[in-house]
Amino acid sequence: MIQKQKRRAAIQRQIKRVDNQLSDWQRISDQLMRLRLAVFLVGVITAVIVLFQWGVWYWFGVSVVVIVAFSLTVKWHRHVETSMSRFRIWRQIKQTHLARMNLSWADLPTPADFDLPPAHPFALDLDLVGERSVLQLVDTAVSVEGSKRLAGWLLETEPDLEMTRSRQAAVADLAKMTLFRDKLSLHSALATEAMGEKWPGRRVLLWLDSQNDGQSLGTVLWLLAGLSLVNISLLLLYLAGYVPPLFLVSWALYGVIFALRSGDAAPIFEDAYFLEKSLRRLGVVFRFLETARLGESDRVRTVCAPFLDEVERPSAYLRRITKLLTLAGLRQNPFLWLLLNGLVPWDIFVSEQLHGCKQELQTRLPVWLDAWCELEALCSLATLAYLNPETIFPTMALAAERPFFTKAIGHPLLLDETRICNDFQIDELGAVDIVTGSNMAGKSSFLRTLGVNFCLAYAGGPVFAQQFETRLFRIYTSIRVADSVTDGFSYFYAEVRRLAGLLTALSKDDERPLFFLIDEIFRGTNNRERLVGSQAYIKALVGQPGVGLIATHDLELVKLADARPLVRNFHFRDGVENGRMTFDYILHPGPCPTTNALKIMELAGLPVESPSVL
Repeated sequence: MIQKQKRRAAIQRQIKRVDNQLSDWQRISDQLMRLRLAVFLVGVITAVIVLFQWGVWYWFGVSVVVIVAFSLTVKWHRHVETSMSRFRIWRQIKQTHLARMNLSWADLPTPADFDLPPAHPFALDLDLVGERSVLQLVDTAVSVEGSKRLAGWLLETEPDLEMTRSRQAAVADLAKMTLFRDKLSLHSALATEAMGEKWPGRRVLLWLDSQNDGQSLGTVLWLLAGLSLVNISLLLLYLAGYVPPLFLVSWALYGVIFALRSGDAAPIFEDAYFLEKSLRRLGVVFRFLETARLGESDRVRTVCAPFLDEVERPSAYLRRITKLLTLAGLRQNPFLWLLLNGLVPWDIFVSEQLHGCKQELQTRLPVWLDAWCELEALCSLATLAYLNPETIFPTMALAAERPFFTKAIGHPLLLDETRICNDFQIDELGAVDIVTGSNMAGKSSFLRTLGVNFCLAYAGGPVFAQQFETRLFRIYTSIRVADSVTDGFSYFYAEVRRLAGLLTALSKDDERPLFFLIDEIFRGTNNRERLVGSQAYIKALVGQPGVGLIATHDLELVKLADARPLVRNFHFRDGVENGRMTFDYILHPGPCPTTNALKIMELAGLPVESPSVL
């Protein structure tokens, strides 16, 4: 906690320094604005006086000086404004870090939208996506694809141990590279031209695929190039007096072919302008990654490998497209265009070069975007680790004698001062733990605490615990079951379907056992049938290739532990102090000795009779 306070204070000092620098830049900007106005007014007045006193030639010289002076002042002012823009984004990055540390949701970027399948094993129960979610807290990506990549890791239903360990190692290295991460965020924000706006890289890829029908003009280019050579040769021979004006015939043929096929080159010029604009924005990020100091981290270098290739790095392609567009820009001058294309098939040559460059980008650009998105997702998890130094990276194995052990585990969506951490362990597969406790005592929160930290661990990120050792599990939850009016499902039937899906997942032949979390089993039916159904369901879970916890108010279920060693009881306690309910949110062994429903009703002013009367 002390280390986190130090980092929070350091970020606050950085924000203060940036504010001071912005104040200095703003003062310079105001001075330059006044200077621009002064140069303009003085220049105009001086030019008018010179025109009437000394004539046109002196006026022309003074005008040139005034225009140059004004242009330099404008350029200087734009440089200052650009610097101010970068400082504002830098300050926003630091302020967002503070918001993540303080859980100031209103100051965090709006989370990306994801369509979650209702049958997902745990997405709807663990607050992983959406408003005030784990994704909103963790996600620092600027690209839509980067956010989706991170969400995909958090929602992974079949975690791979080697992939998870690889990501974890990269995240651990990136957590130490604070300046690199923040600069990546800065350049990514500059590329989107707006802080908080997601850049849709997939749109460019889809556009490239949809434009893949472009026809090559290579054959026409060679034909016209040959005719061009013949034209020039015949013209020179005619001027030398060796042949009649045969060049007129070949030139006419050249003109007809060029007129018929030059229209096919027009679309590629439009494509090139779109590509150049997109790559110019991306180039801000890509050039940073090409030149960034990556330290000694081989894992980060592996992710950034597409940007480190001297020959095929993005900036090389961007320069190539820019040069080709400069050549294509000659089309804007009608006289020069006519002269060039009359001598050689200029447009077709340039369009063929652009066509080849575009085809190469269809292969290269997905690789660059994939590396960028991967890096953004990794940096998001690394930032979470840096901003929360009390977190640790978990120890995971495909199999272990003790399936799960954690010490001081807490929920990442709770403030530090309100987060209560608990120790917990499961010693063998097939175990089922029943968690009892009163309303608001913390049962559901504890289930979510375990589930969320599992998701962070399998994503490759840190977990909010002092120790976290686990074998590889598949996660399945039944916590926030909802009915469906459109599908015609009642609450109870929706819960039955959910629990049936859990049994199906439990029976799946998989080397990764199931870790299940169930809150208030069969709450949608009457007490007698709920008890009978719950007992039968728990008996079906015991001894299966999985482990899990079931939170319940039903104290009758704790008796299952009497005859089944694989069933254990835990509970959360409550009390009443000065007429108010109190909770310690600490997990205790054994069944809950108290209930509080009647206490809550009484404190709320509802009529309550003594249980003895009932």
